[in-house]
Amino acid sequence: MLYKTPALDADDHRVLEEIEQMRMRLRHQLRAQPRWSGQLRRNLTARAIAGSNTIEGYAATVDDVEALMAGEEPLETAERTRVELEGYQRAMTYIQALADAGEGFRYDVGLLNGLHFMLQGHHLDKRPGRWRDGPVFVTSPDDPLVPAYTAPDFEDVPALTGELIDWLNTGDLDAPVHVRASMAHLNLVNIHPWKDGNGRMSRAVSTLVFARESTSLLPPEFSSIEEWLGRAQNTYAYYRVLQQVGGPAWAPDRDTHPWIRFCLEAHHRQAQQAQRRTDLLSRAWIHLGEAAEHDGLDERVVYALLPAFWGSKVRRTVYQADADLSEQQAIRDIRELVRLGWLEAQGQARSRYYAPGPRMASAQDQIRQAVEPYADPYAPHP
Repeated sequence: MLYKTPALDADDHRVLEEIEQMRMRLRHQLRAQPRWSGQLRRNLTARAIAGSNTIEGYAATVDDVEALMAGEEPLETAERTRVELEGYQRAMTYIQALADAGEGFRYDVGLLNGLHFMLQGHHLDKRPGRWRDGPVFVTSPDDPLVPAYTAPDFEDVPALTGELIDWLNTGDLDAPVHVRASMAHLNLVNIHPWKDGNGRMSRAVSTLVFARESTSLLPPEFSSIEEWLGRAQNTYAYYRVLQQVGGPAWAPDRDTHPWIRFCLEAHHRQAQQAQRRTDLLSRAWIHLGEAAEHDGLDERVVYALLPAFWGSKVRRTVYQADADLSEQQAIRDIRELVRLGWLEAQGQARSRYYAPGPRMASAQDQIRQAVEPYADPYAPHP
């Protein structure tokens, strides 16, 4: 028996409708294939990877995750964290590829264990890609010596994961994708089938459900709530609601509605953020393109200016790939952007990167001036 999908109330249906409206708007904006969409998708993926690993104590900057994704050396991340990020990136890349795997796709044991091996293959002592062979406890975020949750006996794992796989393939198919993804997350994290990596696997499988079932045809990185969950206060709330709903031990008869409401709020806020970033980048591309033309530069330099606009480190090699340039073209463009005050060089040799220059601050102020506060989806409506 699994934790069951709860009945939704009127507020849940309203929040779901608002999420879908934002997702449809994003879909129409991205359908035009704006030139900056690839950079946005990479940045969203990096934010999801950084967020999910931060929850588990492997903190890394979004800049360093983007660098790893581009095949560059991270500037700040320790080796121990780097291998965790690389594992999660492999799994996320595969999940993104499965979005269009066709109607023959099915969940099975091999898929789940394969994803787990991508995540944990560097920890051979933790049985990557195989069910655990002993007990496991989830400690309290308040006190690491206190077991907040005791997972089912390891001998029950094959049957419980089999039931979950059957549900993923055939269960509650009429439920909204946000609800199905959240219930997949809840059940997998409470079964805790592996010796380690269960939290990241549960969040990854939730993203996979979106990749497979989303009716808005958005890339899966636009549906992940891992960035939102990775923020300190949200991480604490995440553990708290899991403890509240899951109970101290496997108890699938407990009320799961608080968990669904928590996840729907996270999806609503993440959708607001994705919409804001999309709107900002659309305005930024136009504004920075016009500024580049005024300076006598080719519009392609906006590929270097956009990351600086949203606060990321600019690397010459990444700009070269994004704009499809030769090494010499990219070097000349970056030098000119530095000379004109759009970028500032930081670091030396292989650690060289470029930060926003003084002219970028003025552009940021002009582009961001129309930004409104985020809305609380469950705030009382008049």
